[in-house]
Amino acid sequence: MNNDTDFEDNDTLVDDDFRCGYVALLGRPNVGKSTLLNALIGVRLSIVSHRPQTTRHRILGISTKPNGQILYVDTPGLHRGGKRAMNRSLNRAARAAVMEVDLAVQVIEAGKWTDEDSAMYQAVAEQKGLPRLLAINKVDLQKDKGAMLPFVAGLMEKHPFDDVYYVSALKSKGLDGLEKGILKRLPEQPAIYGEDEITDRSERFLAGEMVREQLMLRLDQELPYATTVEIEGFQDRPDGVAEVHAVIWVERDGQKAIVIGAGGAQLKAIGTSARRAMETMFERKVFLKLWVKVREGWADDENLLKRFGYE
Repeated sequence: MNNDTDFEDNDTLVDDDFRCGYVALLGRPNVGKSTLLNALIGVRLSIVSHRPQTTRHRILGISTKPNGQILYVDTPGLHRGGKRAMNRSLNRAARAAVMEVDLAVQVIEAGKWTDEDSAMYQAVAEQKGLPRLLAINKVDLQKDKGAMLPFVAGLMEKHPFDDVYYVSALKSKGLDGLEKGILKRLPEQPAIYGEDEITDRSERFLAGEMVREQLMLRLDQELPYATTVEIEGFQDRPDGVAEVHAVIWVERDGQKAIVIGAGGAQLKAIGTSARRAMETMFERKVFLKLWVKVREGWADDENLLKRFGYE
């Protein structure tokens, strides 16, 4: 077990053969899985906010090194209590990811282990023979580093992992050791994706996520959870500008008014920030057109969820 809370690393790869495989980043909502994915691949691919359930889709992040290619699968957080069809869809996506990977990394928050963490552990344990690592995130927020050792010892006694890594995804600390621990457990096989690829997701999908990120960041209380984004059009114009047409779906007229804001100010701010994020990611100018539409009960409609891309 790697007990180094100062982020030093003593792991070494078992040999120089090239390794490649899928790795699920799993855990309850808001433990930092998406921040960890972004830090591991060096690109802000998965959207991030302080709100639980920001991640609603499976996101593949590709990290290619001289000695291997790691295919990180970021998943929705496994949670309890949600009774809507969308909540069930998110839980299915999280559980399904465990069945499709070569290794599982369960991410938890330093010093905390909840019933939702236990449920995620059990979901991984059902896959017999699947290697599993524990990544304890937000270690930088722990003032008493010595308290981590008894916490981990008690945790490993009840929930054994193949190894434990202490990381700070936000500050990119401890990631080299985690990456090496992952690589040495992956199958020896050639790369699946090209060395310049960072995801299997299309620009169309990423555009929708960038709009939704702004909804998560800018809207108060429960409203972000009543919204979703559908990209109705995405095309490159002859002048080299990417033209994107997006619909923000809400469940009630009152929510529509809040998203638009007084004089359209809120919608304009959402669009401006999302457009700038797209231009950074897509490396070209973007023309973004937003609409806000009402569809009552969309989060309980299985057919609509499929249309909106929920797996």
